[in-house]
Amino acid sequence: MNYSRKKRGLWTQPRLLILIFISLAVIMIVSALFELYQSKKELYGLMEKQAHSLMESIIISSKNSLLTNERLSTLIEERLLNNAVLINTLYKNDKITNSVLNKISQQNNIYRINIFDKNGEKLFYSHPQDHFSNSEKYSPQQVLAPIFTGLVDTLIIGIVPARFEDGNRYAVAISAKERNAIVVNIDAKQVMDFKRNIGFGPLLRNIVSENPLITFAALQDTSNILAASGNVTVLEAIQESDFLLSSLRDSLFISRIADFDSLEIFEVVHPFVYDGKKIGLLRLGLSMSPIQDINDRIFRRLIIITVALFIIGSIIFAYIFTLQNFGILKKQYSIVETYSGNIINNASDAIIVCNKNDGIKIFNNAAESLFKKKQSKIIGENLKSLFTKNDYDKISEQSSIIQSLDCLINKTNRYLLISKTHFKDDKDEKNTILLIRDLTDQKLMEEQIERKQRLTAMGELASGVAHEIRNPLNSISTIIQQLDKDFTPTNDVEEYHELSNIVSSEINRINQTVIDFLHFAKPEEIKPESFKLDILLNQLQKQYKGVLDKQNIQMTMKQSWSGQVTWDLNKMKQVFINLIDNAKDAISNKGTISININKSSNNDINIQIEDNGIGMPDKVQPNVFNLYYTTKAKGTGIGLSIVQRIIFEHKGTITINSKKDIGTIVSIVLPQSSA
Repeated sequence: MNYSRKKRGLWTQPRLLILIFISLAVIMIVSALFELYQSKKELYGLMEKQAHSLMESIIISSKNSLLTNERLSTLIEERLLNNAVLINTLYKNDKITNSVLNKISQQNNIYRINIFDKNGEKLFYSHPQDHFSNSEKYSPQQVLAPIFTGLVDTLIIGIVPARFEDGNRYAVAISAKERNAIVVNIDAKQVMDFKRNIGFGPLLRNIVSENPLITFAALQDTSNILAASGNVTVLEAIQESDFLLSSLRDSLFISRIADFDSLEIFEVVHPFVYDGKKIGLLRLGLSMSPIQDINDRIFRRLIIITVALFIIGSIIFAYIFTLQNFGILKKQYSIVETYSGNIINNASDAIIVCNKNDGIKIFNNAAESLFKKKQSKIIGENLKSLFTKNDYDKISEQSSIIQSLDCLINKTNRYLLISKTHFKDDKDEKNTILLIRDLTDQKLMEEQIERKQRLTAMGELASGVAHEIRNPLNSISTIIQQLDKDFTPTNDVEEYHELSNIVSSEINRINQTVIDFLHFAKPEEIKPESFKLDILLNQLQKQYKGVLDKQNIQMTMKQSWSGQVTWDLNKMKQVFINLIDNAKDAISNKGTISININKSSNNDINIQIEDNGIGMPDKVQPNVFNLYYTTKAKGTGIGLSIVQRIIFEHKGTITINSKKDIGTIVSIVLPQSSA
């Protein structure tokens, strides 16, 4: 009993309470200081990681900027050289006049086209020579000497000052007959402005101006500063710093705390390598304000803890306990959120979540693949940006949970199964979930199988009918010939023989139709051979050039892939001839036929033949592959059936998408080898 009172008295002694308070205060202060140390350490690590990511992004962007410059020059050179080659072809055939060059210049957005002889004198030109009053800055003989002397056949002149006028030109030249030179150029102002705007220096300045936490950015070699943000004029020389030398020598990403303009900064450096060459050292200075903010915040917390320790001690312990539980819950929530996000992103169906205004909030990987748009660029955009107006209206007005929709995505017809549901978020706002399954390939395969079955059935029918008809036809033909030979009527002899000949002629015509039936029913097997796709396309261009020029039709070939294929060359040529003839017939006068070739990721060859002719009504398209179905006055209705059979024999697929008064697109997918 006395022991209990003595024990309770110990807990009420002021000295002991002060000791407990001091102990708690020391613990809290030490904890705060430790938190300061730990936070600074973690923040340094985080800043280094973020700086590394930022540095990698800058390096990639810089390389892309340089590649863009190079690619732009390459594209301009290719375009000018292609025009020069075309002009050379016309020149060889003596079809070049000043007016022809002027027309080519206007149609292809070319500034000047000139043809010089070996003495530097103009033979032909695209524009009147009205600048002789100006002084000549250089002579064609100097610039074109490598061509005139036979050293080269193609000369990339690049960006040079205009010969008589102000400004600059981007020019190329090729050798022509008799060592003459064809020179093609464009105005280089836009090219130079573009290169200045996407250069390395503007990139660094933009990065610094858009991010207040970046103090400076610079590219420096051992001699001087190559490019830098606007506020950098002087930097520590690389030779004077072991830190900088070690990074440049060993190709390391390293960081340090340094001084810049009397400010303490967090600096990271990394060598910049382009095209296998070490250009210099990329240096990035980050503000230390986040760490200073942490220091200030911790010191304020120490003051608050010291002043309020007697009052809120118990609250602090409760808060710490609550904070720990909250951290656990937050971690668990993060795990659940990450798991849910992974499920959504890796779902095979496209998932799109929109707010009440149809602004896109969630756009998973399958949606990226379907719409060919990156999640980072589409988030926040309106759902209308993914669909045409008609398709968007159908989805918006959808009353049922699930509907099928034929729609146009990236100029391609897709057959989608769309599930639409709604839910309310924590703010009681309505959200919409679209679950989209792309059934295009499945539907296309079903259509191809159905067509193949129908084609096979029609072929078998054709074969059966042909055999049943030929035998009676032969008998009738023999009888008619025998009657015409052995029997002579008493009256109208000439008319009798004339009618006999007509019957024989019609029997032969029917017999020819039967032969066509049999050829369709039992076609020759394909004979695959290996050849370059260019061979077939060049043959087609030469074959159709004269015919299409008469109708004022332009046929273009666009190849993003050119390589060896193993197909039946003659049969594939027949496919192209049929489709080009159809496109030509659909264009009354003055139009375009475009043939696009590319290779897919699974090594299939994609061929698109597009025209801007009269197109076909929707009701006609399902029947175009049917045997003897035609909308032409003189058509046989067998051409597309033969095309389809040849594509099937090559293990490929063919589809037609046509809009009345707009045009037709024929899409063919073939394996690279059909052997």
